[in-house]
Amino acid sequence: MKTETLAASLTAAFGERLGGVTVALNELTAIVRVADLVATMRALRDRPELRFETLIDLCGVDYSAYGGEATGIAYSSSDATPPEPIERLHAGRFAVVYHLLSLTHNARLRVRTFAADDDFPVLPSVIEVWPGANWYEREAFDFYGIMFAGHPDLRRILTDYGFVGHPFRKDFPLSGHVEMRYDPEQGRVIYQPVTIEPREVTPRIIREENFAESEGFRKG
Repeated sequence: MKTETLAASLTAAFGERLGGVTVALNELTAIVRVADLVATMRALRDRPELRFETLIDLCGVDYSAYGGEATGIAYSSSDATPPEPIERLHAGRFAVVYHLLSLTHNARLRVRTFAADDDFPVLPSVIEVWPGANWYEREAFDFYGIMFAGHPDLRRILTDYGFVGHPFRKDFPLSGHVEMRYDPEQGRVIYQPVTIEPREVTPRIIREENFAESEGFRKG
């Protein structure tokens, strides 16, 4: 199925239920509102002109300050906490991205939805549509702290059960919150507060808009 044909089919099928459909590098992305997520996903799977039978992947995203701009300065996406408030590219901080495959029509689709609450992100589970979403949703919960309402067993899957925080959040300290070690007196592994000073090893990238045209850049 051609990208243009798929885009037209999505618009005809869902209309205002979609927050937008974009095409970049011949890949199509549909924005779906949280309230319509499960119903839309079920329709994407079952409608004969779509038939996205397979969920390939599901991942969380922390947009934080991504795409934000301050006067005269452009911040890279690696900047987690700019020194002054900026306007984000996306209204919501946390999103979940679903990658779907239609074997029937040989088509792929990316679906993105944003959690309404930045402080406590919650989305409905799509396990009833694609049971394979189970571990993907657990991973998004583990790494980003995104809750999935209706998930039958939402718990950590890659970090330890005693882990504090969610390590893929942009504001998570690189040194973490706790460390563990073996205590010979107790004969077991114990957790304790981090004993090293927090540090940032990724330099902040701040460039002027016309940095490459400056005299200093041309001189090397």
